[in-house]
Amino acid sequence: MSRSSTHAVAADVVFDGETRHGDVAVVIEDGRIAALTARSALSSTIGVYTAAPGAWLAPGFIDIQANGGGDVLFNADPTPAALAKIVSAHRKFGVTGLMPTLITDDDETIAAALAAVSAIMPAEPGVLGIHLEGPFLSPQKPGVHRRDFIRRPRAEDRRMLGAFHGGVLLVTLAPEEAPKGFIAELVAAGAKVSLGHSMATYEQTRAAMAEGLTGFTHLFNAMRPLSAREPGPVAAALESPNAYYGLIVDGEHVAPAMLALAMRGVGRPMLVSDAMPPVGGTSSEFDLLGRRITVRDGSCRTQDGALAGSSIDMATAVRNCVRLLGLPLERALRCASLHPADFLGLGHSLGRLAPGYRADMAAFDPRDISVSAVWVAGARSDDRPWAETSR
Repeated sequence: MSRSSTHAVAADVVFDGETRHGDVAVVIEDGRIAALTARSALSSTIGVYTAAPGAWLAPGFIDIQANGGGDVLFNADPTPAALAKIVSAHRKFGVTGLMPTLITDDDETIAAALAAVSAIMPAEPGVLGIHLEGPFLSPQKPGVHRRDFIRRPRAEDRRMLGAFHGGVLLVTLAPEEAPKGFIAELVAAGAKVSLGHSMATYEQTRAAMAEGLTGFTHLFNAMRPLSAREPGPVAAALESPNAYYGLIVDGEHVAPAMLALAMRGVGRPMLVSDAMPPVGGTSSEFDLLGRRITVRDGSCRTQDGALAGSSIDMATAVRNCVRLLGLPLERALRCASLHPADFLGLGHSLGRLAPGYRADMAAFDPRDISVSAVWVAGARSDDRPWAETSR
């Protein structure tokens, strides 16, 4: 089905990002949503894909933190070809928008990653920009990032980041390691800034937010913990309605009780995969900047047992929100699509099924969030044949 043709997708339940609708079809024209209409009101001449009985149709998932997938690590292969493999690996799990994530690395790799994203975006609408997780991090909270690459911002970094115009630029940094005004400079240039791998105090976090920081990368992990006399970044995130915080809902990175606490905050939670190459791939081992990582009991770990990203996909993260945390499915879906779209500044075109929005959608079984079909900019990307009906 051509992306430019007019067609419709129908399902027993259509969740538009806010509200459930029964027995509705989404009409698509030129890759965008033209209308949501009752199935009975569709023209008999329009091609219709009808999802399986009982299936839900919802906005496609948006993953703002994906280090790899399909046996590819972005750091190891920062090229358009590698990005295409990563995107394909995640799409089968309902991901229609992705921020390829480069963890702390050398200058040449960072430059190559920025160039690769700029090169692929015109042909691949599923790539929304790039997430640079580092190198401006705290050496006290490196996680699996290489300490020898962690550093404070330099003049050449300002020039390189300011010159990037290949979609959304998201920078994760430790505010206490950045000079005063650096966050405001990034924000003024159009970047999104997130706190991560940080020992920032509550006061330092609030000061960073005053400069324009709005995100928190994998909340709780690799940051100063919440404590009685030093609330730190966690309290600042949970109390701020304009804060967006990523959560890895795999049951390993954060205990379910803490995840449930985050879901009760007034900020806006976002599901992230923090995915490594095994997601959508076949291998259970990979190299990460000189360290051997193995998937053991569903987690990516170093040889000494430390967590190194995750092996979870976004569909599983949604399912875990329902099964582990007891969230309504609608809320879990908002955390996987609407909230990340708004955080990235793309809420005017992504994260909802509404007229004028890009037709990024996923059809899935609500019982286990098994994805059966995915559309990006109106084009169906899975391998199953169209089930067109006529009336």
